Amino acid sequence: MPFAEIISALIILLLVATGVALLSRRLNLPYAAGLVVAGLAITELMPRRIGLEPALILNLFLPILLFEAALNTDISRLRSILKPVLLLAGPGVILASGITASILMKGLGLPWIPAMLAGTILAITDTVSVIAVFKEISVPSRLSGIVEGESLFNDGIALVIFSLILKINESGSLTILQGVQDLLVVLAGGILVGASFGYLSAGLFVRADDSFSGILLTMAIALGTFQVGQRFEVSGVVAVVVAGLMVGTLGLSGGIQASTRLTLLSFWESAAFIVNSFIFLLIGLEVNLITLWQTLPAVLLAFVAYQMGRALSVYPLLAILRWFDRPIPWRWQHVLFLGNIKGSLSMALAFSIPVSIIQREQLIAIVFGTVLLSLLGQGISLPWLVKRLRLSRLSIAYQELETLQAQLIAAKAAQDELEMLLKSGVLPKAVYEEIRATYQVQVAGAEKQLRNIYNRPDSAGETPKGEGSKRDVIRRRLLLAEKSALDLALRKQILSEEVVKDKLKAIDAQLVSLTDDE
Repeated sequence: MPFAEIISALIILLLVATGVALLSRRLNLPYAAGLVVAGLAITELMPRRIGLEPALILNLFLPILLFEAALNTDISRLRSILKPVLLLAGPGVILASGITASILMKGLGLPWIPAMLAGTILAITDTVSVIAVFKEISVPSRLSGIVEGESLFNDGIALVIFSLILKINESGSLTILQGVQDLLVVLAGGILVGASFGYLSAGLFVRADDSFSGILLTMAIALGTFQVGQRFEVSGVVAVVVAGLMVGTLGLSGGIQASTRLTLLSFWESAAFIVNSFIFLLIGLEVNLITLWQTLPAVLLAFVAYQMGRALSVYPLLAILRWFDRPIPWRWQHVLFLGNIKGSLSMALAFSIPVSIIQREQLIAIVFGTVLLSLLGQGISLPWLVKRLRLSRLSIAYQELETLQAQLIAAKAAQDELEMLLKSGVLPKAVYEEIRATYQVQVAGAEKQLRNIYNRPDSAGETPKGEGSKRDVIRRRLLLAEKSALDLALRKQILSEEVVKDKLKAIDAQLVSLTDDE
């Protein structure tokens, strides 16, 4: 496509995305679903037919989305929900893929290789739409964390399984043991590459400590880590996720200026928003309604198949979870089930199916139609379900609590920045003390009111609902900090294993006893 036509197409897409964003906010409709519908409507307005390029999705868009999500993930919160996340992103993906493939084999008469490819593609959950709903409708933080955490690892597991199936197709056979070994090698290699890049770049990031250098460095990490992972034939997706987690933990949490941190986070939020907008518009442009109508029976069967695969993986696995971790409430499980919305990665993988697969065109049509139904059906119904389940209901006392916490967090962050300015010589001590005193008044006021709230019983002599769950969240973070310190002491041989083991067992028991923030 000539350069002038590319610019023209980009301008049209940006204008449409802006209009859809404003209209979606006004009508209270999901933004992603609105973009897909807009893409269907503007096909004839484009200077030339454009569509999704698998290489563009996998090598540019996907690393940006994964790195942005990992950058904003709280490691301490991820540790507390790691068991349900790994259960859903590991065995959950394998189980859902197998169930979906089995239904497609019997219903459509597909051979097992094409059926497994379709099952794996449809096991991928694109959580952009779900997270967008969570940003508009408040939900419990642990539920939001599980959804975000699963999205970080789900793509990597599915891509590895997809590659193994293609390897079996090329070689003709692959033993279960060899398949498991390949899976572990690819995942471990991705973790190693991501950890190496993340650790090295975090030090450079802190030394640079300016917005422009930070943006360039993080972009290089996001895109470069993925390419290095792919070059070494390990999981580039896992590598990007690990690198993003390390930069977010070691880099952004290090001794950098607040303005630099804010600029970087704002840049990545904007980059993710723009990428998502283009992806969902391109999905609408790519779907051919005539082809969709012709393959509608197969699309409906695939839609039902992956819903059954998701249901038979989410509910049983989370039932097993209660044996070794805190149980997930039923209402949350319904959201995790319906939140398996499909998106751009599924379509990109469908495009990447080799031409040697005879049923390639049929699989592409089925995946495209299923993605469209998923975005329009589940994307629109999910906000209704969240409201219906009353997950977003917050008490007045809980809102008061969070308002005071916001005031305390903001004031203390400002004081930390003042301390840095004083030590660097930017502020004289007299000015520092004057400004700090102003913030100290805010801190003292917020702390006094928070202390009164935490010590205030309701009419039955119990802590009001909402405040107890918030106290549990704080208590959980403190217990995780204790556990981390004991692990470190054991590794450094400061404490004996017998003492630490008993103490860790007691801490785990306290973690299990804490209630979910429903």
